[in-house]
Amino acid sequence: MTASPTTNRFTRLLSERPWLLADGATGSNLFDMGLMSGDAPELWNTEHPDRISTLHQSFVDAGADIILTNSFGGTTYRLKLHHAQSRMAELNTAAARIARSVADASGRTVVVAGSMGPTGEIMEPVGPLTHDEAKAAFAEQALALAAGGADVLWIETMSSREEVEAAVAGAAVANLPIVCTLSFDTNGRSMMGISPSDFAGIEQTLSPRLAACGSNCGTGASEMVACIHNLAQAMAPEVVLVAKGNCGIPQYVDGSIVYNGTPELMSVYAKMALDAGARIIGGCCGTSAKHLRAMKEALDAHTKGPGPTLDQVVSALGEVSAGARAQWGGELSRAGGAAAGANLKRGSGRRGGSASNAT
Repeated sequence: MTASPTTNRFTRLLSERPWLLADGATGSNLFDMGLMSGDAPELWNTEHPDRISTLHQSFVDAGADIILTNSFGGTTYRLKLHHAQSRMAELNTAAARIARSVADASGRTVVVAGSMGPTGEIMEPVGPLTHDEAKAAFAEQALALAAGGADVLWIETMSSREEVEAAVAGAAVANLPIVCTLSFDTNGRSMMGISPSDFAGIEQTLSPRLAACGSNCGTGASEMVACIHNLAQAMAPEVVLVAKGNCGIPQYVDGSIVYNGTPELMSVYAKMALDAGARIIGGCCGTSAKHLRAMKEALDAHTKGPGPTLDQVVSALGEVSAGARAQWGGELSRAGGAAAGANLKRGSGRRGGSASNAT
């Protein structure tokens, strides 16, 4: 039986607290635990459930109010790459059960968020995946996550309007609150050309409406804070914003990808994200329990103040993209935020916004 809005852990915590701490990275931390590049993390829900539980526990111990299930690639489309599409329900339900067990043993209210990432397919009109096909894939994943005990469905790292609409419509069948975050990782826009302002318009048309929305992943802490500022300027004031930024900038070191963000940098990011308008703050790629603990301590000691200026963000966290900078100043056209040398004539039609992604 699905929890009612008054008993749902996620909506209750949101109503009681000024901010919530979401967890850190799944994939990059699992690589540190032995996951090999190219392997499906979701298979570990049955092969190594103890390791998934250990990761969740590390985030809970660090103070996370929300932990995301190990199910980012849990649609049949993504699992098909590993010949595991027939195990979709099993792997997603197992992911939620592992997280639920850790949350319930914590001694406090910890929300289990059912992670739902992109299908990896290109949707119509550019690609072959139809709205109904995508909606069905997200619906079956949502039901499996709900069966395992998820409190909220967490659609993340989206880039196109079409997939956002299909994912939200599919997730609705589980009758749980829905969160959706885009990755604005291409000069202040998503890979498919959506800006924070565009997302604000899309959010108003979704059915059901989202319990929270925002951004995850991206290109670093400074860009995430700029994105939250730009979302806050465009969204209605009652919209709950989510910031789940990468831990600094990825670098290739000794044959592997590492992130240069320190606990100190992530602490500053967390406070600036709160001041910029986010109510749910966490970390994405590269964010460990050590980083998250520092963020928790910083937020506990911080009194929300006015939003930071762009100069303050850049000074504390690093430079932002030309696109994000233009949007901060109110210039929302593709040309206004284009990087030097960008070809703004590429692309046409509904997806023509991809032309703005040249950096």
